[in-house]
Amino acid sequence: MLHINNTIFSFDILEKKFRCDLPLCLGNCCRYGDSGAPLSVAETLILDDIWTVVKPYLRPEGIAAIQEKGRSVRDFENERVTPLIGNEECAYTNMEGNIFKCGIEQAWSDGKTSFRKPLSCHLFPVRIKDYSDFRAVNYEELAICSPARKTGMEEGIYVYEFLKEPLIRALGEDLYKELCIAAEELRKNKTLKK
Repeated sequence: MLHINNTIFSFDILEKKFRCDLPLCLGNCCRYGDSGAPLSVAETLILDDIWTVVKPYLRPEGIAAIQEKGRSVRDFENERVTPLIGNEECAYTNMEGNIFKCGIEQAWSDGKTSFRKPLSCHLFPVRIKDYSDFRAVNYEELAICSPARKTGMEEGIYVYEFLKEPLIRALGEDLYKELCIAAEELRKNKTLKK
């Protein structure tokens, strides 16, 4: 583990390679999981505020699920998450061919909202957990992301590089720069040891 200030990073973030490849994975991170996307309290309020802007970007079944369950719900761990259509995909998804895409992000792309998407979605497959004295930043290696690992290997892109924008959004630019320095040092040390 790498410790910078009050943040602990899994070495996987620095050492594993990853780049999303939607035509291969089909946006399955929006489709499969134990529950919806984790939301902060602030994000639940934002979803309430932008509902009328986002609604036209959603499928009828997503709109129905949100109208029935709410713009955010509590999951089995009593955490705030996005609602699901049935027990599968996020209610905020739409389809482009056979690819699941985020309706919130599409509204953002069209300049309809300044909110891009929930931070947990932007960071995926990295998760940040706050504890009393520190926060932990971990990479989850999931089967649905095997195309992203393959593409990352082929293109030589590390997890922390691919997720630069959301990591800065979550942790700030200064901490991200320190993370990059640590990653370079780690690679130098591994090269020297060979």
